[in-house]
Amino acid sequence: MTGKIPATLDVAGLRKQFSVGRPAIDGVSFAVPPGEIVVLLGPSGCGKTTTLRCVAGLEYPTEGTISIAGRIVSSPAQGILVPPRLRDLGMVFQSYAVWPHMTVRQNVVYPLKHRKTGRAEALRKVDEVLALVGLSEYAERPVVALSGGQMQRVALARSIVYRPQLLLLDEPLSNLDAKLRLRLRDDLRRILKQTGMTALYVTHDQAEAVVIGDRIGVMRDGKLLQMGSPDEIYNRPADLFVANFTGATNELTGTLVERNGAFGVVDLGNGQRAEAALIHALGPGEKVRIALRPENIAIGKHDGSNSFHARILDRRYQGTQTIYDIDLFGRRLEVLELGTAARHEVGVDAPVSLPRTICWAYRDEGPLTNQ
Repeated sequence: MTGKIPATLDVAGLRKQFSVGRPAIDGVSFAVPPGEIVVLLGPSGCGKTTTLRCVAGLEYPTEGTISIAGRIVSSPAQGILVPPRLRDLGMVFQSYAVWPHMTVRQNVVYPLKHRKTGRAEALRKVDEVLALVGLSEYAERPVVALSGGQMQRVALARSIVYRPQLLLLDEPLSNLDAKLRLRLRDDLRRILKQTGMTALYVTHDQAEAVVIGDRIGVMRDGKLLQMGSPDEIYNRPADLFVANFTGATNELTGTLVERNGAFGVVDLGNGQRAEAALIHALGPGEKVRIALRPENIAIGKHDGSNSFHARILDRRYQGTQTIYDIDLFGRRLEVLELGTAARHEVGVDAPVSLPRTICWAYRDEGPLTNQ
């Protein structure tokens, strides 16, 4: 697709305070370069949708600035609040938001009519975007005759046909069934990348965020905890909440005995010690929590310094993978092993390996709440 140069989005010191309670957004800052897809990820109530609505102009921030393509569109301190229709945005919502009395083509061409686009040019743009979203053969079909996934493709086509500077997507796949959601999730990144548009995407689904985003921002209680590539978020979580929310659900508690650069030796009790990557700035004697992903624990092998014996307590065969519960140091941990055969028997002892690079040690500030 040809058209306008994609815009930058800059959000600085954004705060939104409703009448009561803690701020819905509390000092959020991030930038989206041209053509990049940034995903805001977090549990319900974390502030991600409110952030997107502030960018759209549907919510009024209490503090901070929002700039699109270098132009300030919201700044309470300067008395600037550009209305949504003048921000040159496209939006895709959870609901399909299509006009049920129109055909697919009529839905998609609608925004062009209000932009005084010539008939031939409008026809070309609609045909181009319908091909992009895979709906060319459905152009003359009533939208009510489409599946949910197809209707969401219509909504997407209508939002990008006029090439807005910035595309905002608010949980666009959440109303689809699981199979449709997976199919459209994989297509959505390809479509957005082919348009070259800058996009801000909101979801609570970690897998969705990883597939779609160039970078992911994890939010909790109105704060942006970490912004990084999917690889950084998954392999170097900034804190225990980010680690836990993105799947590192196993925890070991202990005391840091000594440190060696980026790694440290942790006393786990009962004479057991393990090496871990020190994510926080920690010193000897400090209490720590080690986060571990189930898929990063290896059963049946001794590998390096973090090799121990554990008892297999339970197993749940799931076809392409098996979930095991193991007893390690008196703690119950979950292990995920890929493969179509369950290789370990319940009730037996087995060697386990915990590579030190994926044992992430954080300062122990107590159990997590509000997940």
